[in-house]
Amino acid sequence: MKTLVMKFGGASVASPEHFSRIADIIVSRRKEYERVTIVVSAMGNTTDQLINLAKQVNPNPPRREYDMLLSAGERISIALLAMALAKKEQEAVSFTGSQSGIITCAHHAEARIIDVKPYRILAALDSGKVAIVAGFQGVSENKEITTLGRGGSDTTAVALGVALRAEKVEFFKDVPGIFNADPKCDPAAKLLTNLSYSEALAIIKQSLHVRSFVGPVNSCVETIICAQERSLSPILHYE
Repeated sequence: MKTLVMKFGGASVASPEHFSRIADIIVSRRKEYERVTIVVSAMGNTTDQLINLAKQVNPNPPRREYDMLLSAGERISIALLAMALAKKEQEAVSFTGSQSGIITCAHHAEARIIDVKPYRILAALDSGKVAIVAGFQGVSENKEITTLGRGGSDTTAVALGVALRAEKVEFFKDVPGIFNADPKCDPAAKLLTNLSYSEALAIIKQSLHVRSFVGPVNSCVETIICAQERSLSPILHYE
């Protein structure tokens, strides 16, 4: 069956209205793909707020508790997105990283994925539901909650794309294309029309989790980065 993984970042889920908007995109894609899995980040600046909160309590928080706190942001997003889809009469079920079978090493705050066992996701997809997964997080072999580092939701999406044998992994971004610098920080950033793989990798190191771009190259997963405002218009396509 045709399988799609879609990833929405924090800017895509920044408000209640945003959840309704991306729910429409998901419902539209569901017409083409029998199995759809969504990976979402924490809302807006939630992760930064949680980091600041942790440091107010303890400037050097224990890494285990740090991961426990930060992983809460994505759990909020997955539940709200499932609610938004239910309102549009699309059955969906949300999963934390551990429930999704994202197995990582034991290195807190910068864990690496070592295996993916998406049994519960597959069961949900087989029953006709959209699976919604909390990005950025997993569980170690010692059953401890871990996080993958900043931008780790991108890696979650690609890892699931490989594990689920998805035809595509689509990343939805809140910019009109790929720039040579962050357009939110540099007003002189230039929109690029063509990129080699090495050029894309150099730029992506500044924004996407670099492991998420190397992953599809090594596993032949088709990766598309889309401009959210144009819904499904690809702005970077690697196959």
